[in-house]
Amino acid sequence: MSFFRRLTFARSALSPRRRESYCVAVLLLALINAAHADTTPAALRAAAEQAVRTQYGTAGSRVVIVPTRLSARLRLASCPHALQARVPMRQGTPSRVAVAVSCPVNPGWTIQVPVQMQVFRNVLVSNHPLARGDILGPADVHSEERDIARLGYGYIESLDQILGHSLGRPLIASVVLEPGDFNGRQTVHAGQDVELVAQVDGIEVRTRGMALDGGDTGADLRVRNDNSGRIIQGVVIGAGQVQALP
Repeated sequence: MSFFRRLTFARSALSPRRRESYCVAVLLLALINAAHADTTPAALRAAAEQAVRTQYGTAGSRVVIVPTRLSARLRLASCPHALQARVPMRQGTPSRVAVAVSCPVNPGWTIQVPVQMQVFRNVLVSNHPLARGDILGPADVHSEERDIARLGYGYIESLDQILGHSLGRPLIASVVLEPGDFNGRQTVHAGQDVELVAQVDGIEVRTRGMALDGGDTGADLRVRNDNSGRIIQGVVIGAGQVQALP
């Protein structure tokens, strides 16, 4: 005879008042049993996977858990509190983590639960082959969902992240853009018409020229003076502006 069937049989022999007290006691016992966290392998996996989803399921991300198994023979002491799960802090997005699931009592226990995952985000992918030095625009890329846990060299999500940056190496079509693909930001681009500023006997002279190199503010580059055709060494002082060096 089961435990609760024995309790039911015993209740029938009680007076109405004692029977009411008996029912209250049984309800309290059920609540106490319910407060104990389940420590089966399935419950441990569920706690670990939920922690992973919380940590990596940021806005714009889609987390997919790859099922893994814990030994069905695993036995842990009952836990009187809800299980706690802690995901290790790691740079980037790994494809596999070991989540520490623990019973937060003294002495309690902790077990490492492996979780394999995929984290999908929309990243920029090249539409066609691109050349070194290209400045990319909307026609050069499109957004595509990829597993960023497999993108160990990073990724680009928006053209705003590479605004003013040129490609440092050529790219083929259908590849994910990575931060390492780009040079530093360029305020002036090679071949761009610029304003050339020079100081002559204390007087500021401005003329037009064409930049032969590219670079950000503070970068040295060469400019061909439109009037004289001379090649002048200068330094970038702003967008489309070059200060002639003495």
